[in-house]
Amino acid sequence: MKLKVAWIGKTKEPAIQSLTDEYLKRISRYADITGQSLKDEAAILSLATGERHQKNHLVLLDSRGKQLSSEELATFLDSHQAMPLVFAIGGSDGFSETARRQSHSVLSLGKLTLPHELARVVLVEQLYRALTILNHHPYHLGH
Repeated sequence: MKLKVAWIGKTKEPAIQSLTDEYLKRISRYADITGQSLKDEAAILSLATGERHQKNHLVLLDSRGKQLSSEELATFLDSHQAMPLVFAIGGSDGFSETARRQSHSVLSLGKLTLPHELARVVLVEQLYRALTILNHHPYHLGH
């Protein structure tokens, strides 16, 4: 499974980068993953075409997206293994309607409003949790 997590803008808080790096490292036990800071929405959308024109499944994180439980996210990952997945977090203003239309999926982390940097940490933790569910690791159960 190939995963990319992309976000707009440079990280302002060292603690956010540290947590992001920790979960990316944990995820790498189960999947090929990269994290990437990009300049703007256009750069995020260009990831959909991928390298050498390999298509990626672009998943935008947006408050108006579909909410999934951790188990449902695991099922989502499992059912989308054929194509690399790009999970994208927008800037403080979120994504435009055009970006939402161009994406393959739009997911929400819940009804709460989160700062976009904190949303990135929540996303990578949930990706890790979903992969541990798929691999029958006790992390999800709190053991």
